[in-house]
Amino acid sequence: MQHYEERLTAPRSWWTIAVLIGVACALITLPLGTIPMLGGLVVGGALATIAVSAYGSVRIRVVGDTLLAGDARIPCAALGAAEALDAEGARAWRTHKADSRAFMLLRGYVPTALRIEVTDPADPTPYLYLSTRSPERLAAAVAAGRESAAKADQG
Repeated sequence: MQHYEERLTAPRSWWTIAVLIGVACALITLPLGTIPMLGGLVVGGALATIAVSAYGSVRIRVVGDTLLAGDARIPCAALGAAEALDAEGARAWRTHKADSRAFMLLRGYVPTALRIEVTDPADPTPYLYLSTRSPERLAAAVAAGRESAAKADQG
């Protein structure tokens, strides 16, 4: 059984933008006085930081025979072939090759991805598209989870 965990954190430049949003809010409230300016700095910066943190805190994990991608829990037994996508392939699968029924955990700042077929006939989702910095490692972990689920079903 292989364990995999990855957090898709936001790039550093987004944190800089969050700070600049706080400064912009301070400048907007500057004509109202010092206290409102400080309030604008704190509130604007805090809200921007919360937004960046919430968007950049998504996790992808394989625990036992289950794939956890964001809020989704998918048994590895319901998954088929996995395809590691380089930057060009990932862009193609999130644009002109994309299926609107697919589950997409998409982060534009992560150039590579993993596409995994869904083999469960009761599930209308054709595939999972997961932005990941380590598509080969994630594919290996899903394959190990699928094998673990198959062994558990047999034994």
